[in-house]
This record gives sequence, structure tokens and C-alpha cells, in this order.
Amino acid sequence: MQKEPGYRSKTGILGDMSLPIILSALACALYLLAGYLAWRDNRLLAWVAAAALALHAGALSGQLLQNGALHIGVSEALSLFAWQSALLLWIFSWREPVSVNGLLIYPLSGLFAACAGLWPSPVNDIDPLNWKVSLHVLISLLAAGVLTLAAVQAVALAIQERLLRNHAIASRSGHLPPLQLMERLLFQMVGVGFGLLSLTLLTGFWFIDDWMAQHLAHKTVLSIIAWLVFGVLLWGRWRHGWRGRIAIRWALSGYGLLILAYFGTKVILEQVLQKHWVWFGS
Repeated sequence: MQKEPGYRSKTGILGDMSLPIILSALACALYLLAGYLAWRDNRLLAWVAAAALALHAGALSGQLLQNGALHIGVSEALSLFAWQSALLLWIFSWREPVSVNGLLIYPLSGLFAACAGLWPSPVNDIDPLNWKVSLHVLISLLAAGVLTLAAVQAVALAIQERLLRNHAIASRSGHLPPLQLMERLLFQMVGVGFGLLSLTLLTGFWFIDDWMAQHLAHKTVLSIIAWLVFGVLLWGRWRHGWRGRIAIRWALSGYGLLILAYFGTKVILEQVLQKHWVWFGS
């Protein structure tokens, strides 16, 4: 029997997808444990997070690559995005005191991993990407991942400032680095993310042939606006020494626009309009 185009069969989900579902569930459980250990500042955090990342990667390999084609719907994109953000946090935590950010990133990664395993998106197959598109996707994921860490860092910075104003920081000082260090790390992450986002926009023009036909106009415009917001934030830091609430608001505004550029337009296209981004390259 021929499958209905654009949708995975029930047999595929319960049969071929059973291993990714199990791996996603195990990864979710370990991510939740990692989030708890991040708050407790436990030495086991790095190893638990590494195991969760490995299981999540195994689940993604089965969800994204099937029959020689690449499947990326909203659920799969969110799961891949969360895995990459968690991976970057795990790497950065070996050098900088940012492991407390795992209190938010690790549980969210577990949630998105579980959603992708239990509710795979009904998407069309995408032809194998050539090296130009693969490079663009890799850089865009890196940019989104670093800026996600910057957004979480901004949230942590906002919480720390509120605790300071309420004179409640003393009881929690063991979990949070000094305020100046938090600000320095925030702008380092924004700077790296801004550079990667710049490369993302440049490489994206390699395979845009028809903005409207490929459904890329809204995504590109929102991405450029987000790029401008991050650029203004870095300029304000360099020129006027922006910090504190101003830096937090600009960082979170830019990140919100960036997420809306990708996931907002993707949800509308796939779930409402039943359309998909198409690449017309050779």
C-alpha cells in the first residue's frame, strides 16, 4: 500500500521509530537529573549531561535520517536545536562557571527530546543537502545555540540582580558566579553568536533563488532585524558601557526575534499553511 505523501505511517512510528522513542525517554530522564544536579552544583553533572547528550544524539539520528532522506519538522527541529544548545553548554562549562544555566537548558532539552520522540512531525522528505546548504545549517545551528546560552545567561543575570536588590543573594551565592563575571560572559556569548549569525546570513544567500517561492522572506527579514539588535547591543556596550537591565533587555529582545524568525515562521508554514521551505539548488 502506498503511503500518503508527507506523513509517516503508524507502522513507521511504532516500529522503526521505537528505538528513537526509547532513547528520547532515557535522555529526557537524564536531562531532568542533570538540571537538578546543576542547581546542586554536583560533580556528577558533567557525566550525567554527557550521557543524556549521547542518548539524545542517538534518538536524533533515527528521527532525522530515514531511508536516505532528511526529515525535519517542527518537533525534530526543536529537538535538534535543544541538543545543540545543551552540547554547547556542556562544552563551555568545562572552562567557564556557567553550569548553573543547565537548570533551565537541560530540562528543556529533555522536554523537546521527548516531544520529538512521541509526536513526530508530519513532514515531507527533503533531498540530501549539498555542502553549501550543510555549511549554512551548521553555522546557523551554532549561532542559535550560542545565542540561546546568551539568553539563558541574561535570564540568570536578571535573577541575580533581583536577588541583590532584595538582599537575598547571600543564601544563594554558592550557586551563582560574581555579577561582573556574569556580565562579561554574557557579552562574550553575544559577540560570538553575533559573528556566527553574520556568517549565517551571508551563507544563506548562496542558495536563495526565489524568496517568495522558497518561503524565506519572513525568516530572512526577522533574522536581519535580530542581527541588528545584537549589533546595537554590542555597539552600546563598546561605546556607552551598557550593562545591567539595558543589556538584558536587548539580549532577550534579539533572541526573541531570532526564535520567531525560525520556529515562528516554520510553525505557520508547516502547521497552518501546510507548506515547507524548499531549496532550489543544483
